[in-house]
Amino acid sequence: MSVRQSDAFAIPALRSLGWAGFLLGFGLGGFFDGILLHQILQWHHLLSLVTRPPFQDIRLQIMADGFFHLLMYVIAFAGLWKLWKGRHSLSAPGGDRLLLAKALIGFGAWHMLDGVLSHWVLGIHRIRLDSENVLFWDLLWFFVFGVAVAALGWWLGRDRNGGALGGKAGAAMLVAAVLVGGPMAALPPPNVNTVMVFFKPGTTPAQVFAGIDAVDGRILWSAPSGDVWALDVRDKSRTGQLYRHGAWVVSNSAWVAGCLAWTSARN
Repeated sequence: MSVRQSDAFAIPALRSLGWAGFLLGFGLGGFFDGILLHQILQWHHLLSLVTRPPFQDIRLQIMADGFFHLLMYVIAFAGLWKLWKGRHSLSAPGGDRLLLAKALIGFGAWHMLDGVLSHWVLGIHRIRLDSENVLFWDLLWFFVFGVAVAALGWWLGRDRNGGALGGKAGAAMLVAAVLVGGPMAALPPPNVNTVMVFFKPGTTPAQVFAGIDAVDGRILWSAPSGDVWALDVRDKSRTGQLYRHGAWVVSNSAWVAGCLAWTSARN
């Protein structure tokens, strides 16, 4: 007989496992949103409806997406840490069921929070901005990926007579989903040639421009400090040559680019 979800949180050995599932599910919800809506479908950015300067700049929009993904990384790694602490509880009655139930609730909670806070309270974006009926898409996402998934997790956690759900194998699949989803969320949108380059302190302008010339790059933007550059590079296989000219980090990852740009701006 499995342990009820409410009873499981009363057992200290399972409490960490429950939080692990919720945090991993919440992080996966954010990765799902970022990968599908920001990158593949390109329906919106995090701050798409914030139109006042300087938020109209697409670089700032991408930087905001980067910080959003970075926050999801923090939440997901917190979930992995909790799962590691509670790993011995997976073999306890109801342990694997609790983990999956809480992961589904966390996934649904992300979409409900995003719908209420981002779409309707703050109004910083909507699900599909190119639709004539944006509310329809907001409600569709809210109920299908939010309410329905969370309700499934709630039902799964309350099922007293349910059997085991895979034990350690199920936990391994959840971890794999996070470890795959995280790097995918950091990828740039398709057909984007922008590369962010962070040069080491002390790199001379001559070295910087020699590197840009070596990759046949077109300058899109540079930080006032001269250490962070956004380049349009058609042939990504050549970007490794930038390291020979003083580059410290070369990335087309949204969250890395955003962090570097913000760091440079603060210096």
